[in-house]
Amino acid sequence: MVYGAFPEIEPFATGRLSVPGGHQIYFEQAGNPDGVPVVFIHGGPGGGTEPSHRRYFDPKHYRVILFDQRGCGQSTPYAELKNNTTWDLIADMEVLREHLKIDQWICFGGSWGSTLALLYAETHPTRVKALALRGIFLCRKKEIRWFYQDGASHIFPDAWEPYLNVIPEAERSDLVSAYYKRLTSADREVRLQAARAWSTWEGATSRLIPDPKMIEDSGEDEFAEAFARIECHYFTNNIWMKHDNQILEDIGRLKNIPCEIVHGRYDVVCPVENAWELHKAWPESILHIVPDAGHSAREPGILNVLVGMMERFKKL
Repeated sequence: MVYGAFPEIEPFATGRLSVPGGHQIYFEQAGNPDGVPVVFIHGGPGGGTEPSHRRYFDPKHYRVILFDQRGCGQSTPYAELKNNTTWDLIADMEVLREHLKIDQWICFGGSWGSTLALLYAETHPTRVKALALRGIFLCRKKEIRWFYQDGASHIFPDAWEPYLNVIPEAERSDLVSAYYKRLTSADREVRLQAARAWSTWEGATSRLIPDPKMIEDSGEDEFAEAFARIECHYFTNNIWMKHDNQILEDIGRLKNIPCEIVHGRYDVVCPVENAWELHKAWPESILHIVPDAGHSAREPGILNVLVGMMERFKKL
């Protein structure tokens, strides 16, 4: 069966949660207030949520929770790096779950959202009913190097050149560090120039067939500043993991949690090798490799499997 997105829906409730460190987290609920809870975990970090993210779920069956992680979307302060770490986000999810009086929820996350979903589940396995994951990103050094230093650059040399040109040749041996210096500059124009280039690079490479509208939207100042600053902040700090391979080393904690994974065969942002390694470490998981897709959840083949996952999870 081929699945598409569900019709557009509006939230039945929205709110803001004050969390430690001076942040406020925006959240919303849509669908069935008495349905099975599913939390949408957006990418980036720093990507934020949008109305289309409600449309992966049957609104008659699911109680759909969306939230903007620290520093992005409608959460405040915007683009703030202070008190913004992986473990803060995991703690925020627990605050939100308890605030909404949810015992267990399905965690649905793609790209960085898959990273955060896995780390949340490894930290709080009894709170996760199932995992629906896309575009696996384990945030290891080799993955960061592939996309931001040397790897994807060989597949998209035309999109790579504007990203590279922001950084003087003398600083190009460590592009993430060079970008971080600019993204944390006191000069707003320096920050924005770097943010536009960083974000546009990801937008240009996220689909099997590049989407001009997606590329344009990626480079818009308001989105790009939070997206680029927060991503680079997290990657510079190795997302505060104890070990480079921490997610796979701790995967045994998830053995009893149902999990389906979807990954595009031609994903340049997060190579399919990541999903394969996760599945091999966790053979109880179900892996779907989409033959005609890249990284974006908007691609028809990825969307089909994601919605199909959530239809299958109705039986849990």
